[in-house]
Amino acid sequence: MALSAGVIGVTGYVGEELARILCRHPEVTEIRAASREFSGSTLDQVFPYLRGYAELEILDMDRVPELIERSDVVFLALPHGVSAPAARAVLEQGKKVIDMAADFRLPDLRLYEKWYNEPHGAPELLAEAVYGLPELFRQEISAAKLVANPGCYPTGALLALAPLLKNDLVDIKSVIIDSKSGVSGAGRGPALGSLFAECTENMKAYGVGRHRHTPEIAYYAGVLAGRTVDPVFTPHLIPIARGILSTVYSRLCSSQDSAGLRRIFQEYYAGEEFVEVAREGEMPETKWVRGTNRCFLGVAAVDGKAVIVSVIDNLVKGAAGQAVQNMNLLFGLAENTGLAHPGFYP
Repeated sequence: MALSAGVIGVTGYVGEELARILCRHPEVTEIRAASREFSGSTLDQVFPYLRGYAELEILDMDRVPELIERSDVVFLALPHGVSAPAARAVLEQGKKVIDMAADFRLPDLRLYEKWYNEPHGAPELLAEAVYGLPELFRQEISAAKLVANPGCYPTGALLALAPLLKNDLVDIKSVIIDSKSGVSGAGRGPALGSLFAECTENMKAYGVGRHRHTPEIAYYAGVLAGRTVDPVFTPHLIPIARGILSTVYSRLCSSQDSAGLRRIFQEYYAGEEFVEVAREGEMPETKWVRGTNRCFLGVAAVDGKAVIVSVIDNLVKGAAGQAVQNMNLLFGLAENTGLAHPGFYP
C-alpha cells in the first residue's frame, strides 16, 4: 500500500514527532506538511535532525486545501478549537482524518463547552468521531473516518485503569490518579512556566480540579466500568523533556495479592504489542519508553489497595505514535507498522 499523509501543524512538538515517524513508515510514500510558522522553509531546516529523511516544503496554511486533496489521511496537530473546522474540510473531500487536539474526544457537547469555555466548531461531527485508544476501541477505530487521538495523560491513566474497571476489581469512588509529565507536554510555544529556569530543580502541581483531561479520563473510565466514575486527577510538571509517569490508586473490592493482580493485567493485555506488564518486583520508569509507542505498567496490591504505575512517552504513545497506530488500523495495516523499534537511552 502506498499512502500519502498530510500533517497540518507540523512545526510543534507533536507535528515534528509525526514527521519523524512517518518518514520511516514503509507504507507512507509521500508526506505533505503545513504550518502557520516557517512556511516556505523545508522541514529539515527547522529540524536539522530530519535532514536526509524529511526534506519537504512546509506549506502555508492557505495551501491546506491542496494538501488535503493530495493526501489519503490528514493528521491535525492544531490547537483545540481550530481542529474542528479543519476536520470538516478533510471529511468533505472524502479523506480520513486523525485529530490530535481535544475537539472530538468528548462526545458530549455540553461537557466540551463547559471545560473548554467556547462553542464547538463542528458539533455535527461529534457522533461520527471515534476515540482513538486502540487497545480499548480497536474495532471502532478500524471502521472510522474521524479519529479523536486521546490526550497524553488519559492514555497512560486509562491503560492503567482498564483491567481494574472491566473486571470490577476496585471501588470506583476511590480512584486517584497522580500524574507527572515532562515539559514538552506544554507544547513548543514560549511560556513563562516552560522556561528552563522555571522548570529545572522544581516540581509543581497544576490544574488541580480543573485540568481539561479530567473529563476525558472520567468519561472513558465510565465507558469501561459501565457506570459513572469520578476520579481525582492531579497533574504535575517535572524537569524532564518527555515522558509521563502516572500512579493510579484505588481500593480493591476483593482480596488480591500482587501476583494475582499482575496475572489479571497480563491476561487483559495478552497479545498487545504496545502494552507491557512489568515483571515481578519491577516498577517502570519513564526512560524505559522514551522514543517508543509503548506503555509499561507496574502492578502491586498494597493493604487492600491497587497501585498501578504507568509510563509512556507523551509525544509518542501519548500523541504521534498512537496517531500512526490509528492510521495503521484505518488502512488495514499491522498496528506496529513503522512503530516496532526500541527507544533510546539514557
